[in-house]
Amino acid sequence: MSQQQQDSAKDKPWGGRFSESTDAFVEEFTASILFDQRLYRHDIQGSRAHARMLGKTGLLDTTEVEQILSGLDEIEQSIEKGELKWQISLEDVHMNIEARLTDRIGIAGKKLHTGRSRNDQVATDIRLWLRDQVDGISHELRRLQRALIELAEREANTILPGFTHLQVAQPITFGHHMLAWFEMLQRDFERLQDCRKRINVMPLGAAALAGTTYPIDRLYTAELLGFDYPARNSLDAVSDRDFAIEFTSAAALIMMHLSRFSEELVLWTSAQFDFIRLPDRFCTGSSIMPQKKNPDVPELVRGKSGRVFGHLFALLTLMKGQPLAYNKDNQEDKEPLFDTVDTLLGSLRAFADMMPHVQPKPEKMRKAAMQGFSTATDLADYLVRKGLPFRDAHEVVGKAVALGVETGRDLSEMRLEELQAFSNTITADVFAVLTLEGSVAARNHLGGTAPEQVKRQTVIAREIIQ
Repeated sequence: MSQQQQDSAKDKPWGGRFSESTDAFVEEFTASILFDQRLYRHDIQGSRAHARMLGKTGLLDTTEVEQILSGLDEIEQSIEKGELKWQISLEDVHMNIEARLTDRIGIAGKKLHTGRSRNDQVATDIRLWLRDQVDGISHELRRLQRALIELAEREANTILPGFTHLQVAQPITFGHHMLAWFEMLQRDFERLQDCRKRINVMPLGAAALAGTTYPIDRLYTAELLGFDYPARNSLDAVSDRDFAIEFTSAAALIMMHLSRFSEELVLWTSAQFDFIRLPDRFCTGSSIMPQKKNPDVPELVRGKSGRVFGHLFALLTLMKGQPLAYNKDNQEDKEPLFDTVDTLLGSLRAFADMMPHVQPKPEKMRKAAMQGFSTATDLADYLVRKGLPFRDAHEVVGKAVALGVETGRDLSEMRLEELQAFSNTITADVFAVLTLEGSVAARNHLGGTAPEQVKRQTVIAREIIQ
């Protein structure tokens, strides 16, 4: 091997043990700088705290700490301005920043890595970064929930058909439907907050896998970085990616909910339903059919759910065969995690921007609710209150519906005498329960679709998200 190759190997921060330079393809294949550079703020944040801790414990003197902090500030500004050139030969964001720091401040820069490893450093960076992302995602969830509350309050009396098996089942209110989505998103929000607790554990100080012989103060570092506490086991600290899998699982659930929501919006904007109008700015047209207005935002969100589902399985598969502790496999955790965050944030932002401007079409909804005998259950309940056993009432109403199908009329459109032919317990007061308004108003209990209950639930919902 040439002297140039030997010198190239020794240029690596870890090159002392190696006698030849890394193969050019392998160097590019194993580098992560093309995607992990987005961690630079959190890498610098972690290095600042580590430097301060080293100063507190006497492992660095005051001058060295000041040089490191000043150098890190300059590097961060250089990155923000787009001036720093990332080098694949330096492999990752950590070594790129450390190399620039050493170039700027000399030997003090080389001392920064005392008492830590890239293993605990990257684990710390990801947790710091993901903690911030969870906070941003939570903010977008709350924006969408507020939009749903406002829609629910405004449309508390608007009637539309409720479906089971995508068949007309019973009349409900549009406000009640919006609050169903609110509840789903509330569970999502709570899952994220619970997940955040396990993200907010500090690996730094675990070093490569066994801890360090230096007298570090991990509690102090955790306090500086806002972690709840340091990881209790060094092996687990550097090899754990449960928090990333748990977050991606929570993200997959959110995307599943948004996909279901999207499906309804797509159906509701079709000519066959025509329940709502989406703003033009959230739709596109056709290059050949001038009449088309396509609900692209919900369609795309529905499609993007598959990416996040895939990332969850990718991370599970990544971890399933790894022995303790850190392995190079874990470099593959970042791209699925980064794309999950980007996809989820974009989808939530699109929905939070779009939903305040959705315009229901009450007349179309009401007409649809009049079809399919949506008040049939109300007639059965009416008969039960008159003393008929429910199963007998069910049979009576079934026969009345059969007549309606045969004659093309809703139950509310039948004459009293026709209804009485099926049961002599039916009297003129039956028509009060056969109206759509009467049907929804009768379900006036906690969790019911009655307008009065919807208005109460919007008050509770606002209190929840305060």
